[in-house]
Amino acid sequence: MTNEPAWLVVSVSTAGGPDSLRVQVWRKLRSLGALYLQQSVCLLPERTEVATEVRRLVDRVRSQGGSARVLSMAFTDAAEQQAVIAEFNAARDAEYAEVLERLPELRRELAEEQARGNATYSEVEESEADLERFRSWLGKIASRDHFHAPGGAVARDAIDQAAAALAAFEDAAVRAEAPGHDRSQDGQRQ
Repeated sequence: MTNEPAWLVVSVSTAGGPDSLRVQVWRKLRSLGALYLQQSVCLLPERTEVATEVRRLVDRVRSQGGSARVLSMAFTDAAEQQAVIAEFNAARDAEYAEVLERLPELRRELAEEQARGNATYSEVEESEADLERFRSWLGKIASRDHFHAPGGAVARDAIDQAAAALAAFEDAAVRAEAPGHDRSQDGQRQ
């Protein structure tokens, strides 16, 4: 299968290492988007940045008393490889769905604050921080979205819509803080 992705099979045992090592390994492999085949054995696409992080992890595991193996492999069955890629995409789509599930709360909060006439600089700052957390979260998911799961585009779109809602809220805050502005009219404007 020419031009097909190569894969890394990573097997880790933290027995013999400190208790915290198990959590460190789990967190690192999750952050890389690993697909677990069974306990302590996972699969990752063999990409330069992934391989570098896996080598660092293996070195840490071994230096702390655990054991690890990394094997390079290729699928011999194209359908099996596509099934695995679909599993990777399903895992990322589930993560994107969580972003999409939580994001409307930010937009609701902006609308409620504006309706109450509470479009202020401090509310803008708070909402900017919330939006930045969503962007950071989305960035982390995207970094392990090795096969461009369909949910990624939808989540990016939703973040862009939230950013536009925040920009409109910020415009309202600027107007509200302008000299001579009557705050009693804020909830009535659209």
